[in-house]
Order: sequence, then C-alpha cells, then structure tokens
Amino acid sequence: MDMKDIQKKKDTDIVKLLAEKREALRKARFAMHGSSGKDVKELRETRKDVARLMTELRSRQLRANDSAA
Repeated sequence: MDMKDIQKKKDTDIVKLLAEKREALRKARFAMHGSSGKDVKELRETRKDVARLMTELRSRQLRANDSAA
C-alpha cells in the first residue's frame, strides 16, 4: 500500500483499515511464533502499512489543529 493510496482515503476508512492491519499483524505474530517463520516479508510489510496509516492520521490531525488555531 502506497502513501498515495492512503492519502486518497477518508479518515473513517483509514481507521477501519488500521484496525484490520493491526489484527492481521497480531495473527501473523502468533503464527510466526508457532511455526518455523517462513513468511517474514508479510510481517514486515504489515508493520510498515500500520506505520503509514498512523502517520497519515497524525498528519491530518495536525493539519486540522493548525487550521483551527
């Protein structure tokens, strides 16, 4: 998922997608712990997606606060 894709989404969609990615990350961590750890790339990409989503939400909050002040 690119930042361009994320920037096009609404706030509610980003929050919903963030919850889904966090749940996928949690499941992947449990799966990795129980198995031999084959799909490390998926875990890394999910972590990066979570970070991108959180970054976009925070930047939108800051922009809203700047425009309100």
